[in-house]
Amino acid sequence: MTQRTRQATALLSALLLSATVAACSGTGKSTPARLNGGHAPGSSPGRSAATAGGAKGFTLVASGDVLPHTSIIRQGATDSEGDGYDFRPMFAGVKPVVSAADLALCHMETIYGEDGGPFTGYPAFKSPPEIADGLKSAGYEGCSTASNHTLDDGADGVRRTLDKFDRAGLKHAGSARTAAEAATVTRYQAGSAKVAHLAYTYDTNGYPMPDGQPWAVNLMKQDKIIADARAARKAGADVVLVSVHWGTEWQTEPDETQLSLGKALTASQTAGRPDIDLILGTHAHIPQPYEKVNGTWIIYGMGDQVAGEMFNYTGARDLRGNYGSIGRFTFAPPAAAGARWQVTKAEFIPQMTDESPWRVVNLPDGLAKHPGNDDWQTAQDAIGEAVLSRGAAKDGLTMGK
Repeated sequence: MTQRTRQATALLSALLLSATVAACSGTGKSTPARLNGGHAPGSSPGRSAATAGGAKGFTLVASGDVLPHTSIIRQGATDSEGDGYDFRPMFAGVKPVVSAADLALCHMETIYGEDGGPFTGYPAFKSPPEIADGLKSAGYEGCSTASNHTLDDGADGVRRTLDKFDRAGLKHAGSARTAAEAATVTRYQAGSAKVAHLAYTYDTNGYPMPDGQPWAVNLMKQDKIIADARAARKAGADVVLVSVHWGTEWQTEPDETQLSLGKALTASQTAGRPDIDLILGTHAHIPQPYEKVNGTWIIYGMGDQVAGEMFNYTGARDLRGNYGSIGRFTFAPPAAAGARWQVTKAEFIPQMTDESPWRVVNLPDGLAKHPGNDDWQTAQDAIGEAVLSRGAAKDGLTMGK
């Protein structure tokens, strides 16, 4: 209890300090970004405001690794009540946050098996395709799909996964079924902004690219990322988002590759305008810091959004593997044509995958309703400590709910 109290005090102090510099411009959905509709105009009191010229800002929500271990697969079967798999209840706890954003992106770390199975967990995953239905129900518009597990079942796994995304109405970035698809930038409309989403992975666990398909998954190469970002901007993107599957597992502090690559990517500019507007990191399995570098926000690692029992490198069960953060960023239109869209509010929302039953929990909301839950309080304190560990509070990062 003493350690948790110290963590909570430190987090509260950081949040109070940052409150003086955080600006607020709303967190509601606007109709144009939704693939399936969304709020009617005026229906959400927090919806992004339009500028005098008619341009409209937007809110982005992004979350960490969806990593369905065997226990998560079993929970999906249980929740279906004997009719296949149902993952909608698992994501229901974060649906209010996800569905309220103008644009919501997840990270699907694994590939899908055939309808009906067989399905497998670690080390070579084949997940139930119904997970995509759960993500769609929660309000996600799309996901990054480049990870070290993207080629766990070769080209067939990529095809099955993206075919299911198409059927579910989810977009995707980072893997592809054809060369033409690999060359196509994933785009969204959010508020008045045209948003491009790019995604890359550090490796594929040693699995080679499928024969004749060197484009099956995007690998993390600095020159390629910058070239792709510039091409997306040239094609009309107002905001360029980059998802990167990187870092050292079970390590809170970003490693040297994350620091050096993050610095290089945020420093890259064309005609004085940054080529990349936000970096979204995954892979480490535990929450990592947020940091503003060269004026651009980097989330080094959001942690796991969905995962079963997690064991660290010592072989011990490590609850940090069930912790994560949801990043929420409010973008405002530029003051002048051709200038950068500005992040006017940056937030993190602590979340965890709780068990018995397995459910994703919005921790601030959960603790407001159940303030005596020590496990949730411990998780929220630990997540806040990790997220704020590189001084993000001084740049305006606050804890949302």
